Amino acid sequence: MNSKKILATGIIFSITCAAFAGCGASADEVKAGQDQVVIYSNADDEAVTAMTNALNNNGFEGKYIFETFGTSELGGKLLAEGTSLEADLITMSTFYVQSAQEQNNMFLPLAFDVNTLETVPDFTAPITSQEGAIIVNTAMLKEHGLPVPVSLKDLADPVYSGFLAVTDVQASSTAWLLMQALVSEYGEEGAQQILHDIYVNAGDHIESSGSSPLKLCEAGEVAVGFGLRHQAVAAKAEGLPIDFVDPAEGNFSLTESVCVIDKGSKTNPASMEMARCIIENSRTELQEYYPNALYEGEKSDSQNKSAYPKTFSEPLTFELYSRHQEISENAKP
Repeated sequence: MNSKKILATGIIFSITCAAFAGCGASADEVKAGQDQVVIYSNADDEAVTAMTNALNNNGFEGKYIFETFGTSELGGKLLAEGTSLEADLITMSTFYVQSAQEQNNMFLPLAFDVNTLETVPDFTAPITSQEGAIIVNTAMLKEHGLPVPVSLKDLADPVYSGFLAVTDVQASSTAWLLMQALVSEYGEEGAQQILHDIYVNAGDHIESSGSSPLKLCEAGEVAVGFGLRHQAVAAKAEGLPIDFVDPAEGNFSLTESVCVIDKGSKTNPASMEMARCIIENSRTELQEYYPNALYEGEKSDSQNKSAYPKTFSEPLTFELYSRHQEISENAKP
């Protein structure tokens, strides 16, 4: 995301689904006139819509303010402000909240069951798992006689000079999916050299927003990009001349989680109920865009499943993210 935006609940997002089960009683307990719950998020539009639909359809409409930020901006606020953060509830890249908890001890244990397939910290409940992929404009590839890239290393080929867009890991965690794949496959030195050549090919299109490479491909300004796989899947389904390639180095992923900030006696009790509501009522809609199963009883849509899912060999932490940011800075022309 390029900029933050405040969503007037119930105005920006219309209710398009039948009411979900669950959370009704909890919502009724939120007293009229009680302070609105402030939610900060780095989520993409699809996830924001799913979460606000869940809240609005289960009695929380008008009882919260939802504000979105870029990953680096919100991560910086978490680390710097801790429990002084204005928000009561956040959804954020899991690696950032784990580092923020270690530094600031700022999140409450969740007061509801979180039945995930993999063990997660007791203060987090994952909402999405996002994967990276190569994105191509099929019409432009054909028009300019460009080969379809099959790996991230291919993007370093000078044939793509002026036809490529990527994201800067300094601004967006989407680029970290590319970084993880390069470092995992080629080591830090090899990754830096390949990334240097990729940046040379991208030129002015080293973007700050994770969705920009896809938008540039859709607009016909570039032929190839790297971005979030689920967004390319959706663009292709809409009939646009967009396709996606699962890179040979692997489809690495990042999760985003919901957390409740510990404000002591000032903690808004509705924030925990809204966190529960998001987890219990948004996953069906979320899986339409983010197909990876996260909870017991969920299944991944085989049609949308990536070809080469991989996990980085080290735990994903803010410290590792910072190290990979340094590699990226050193790779810039």
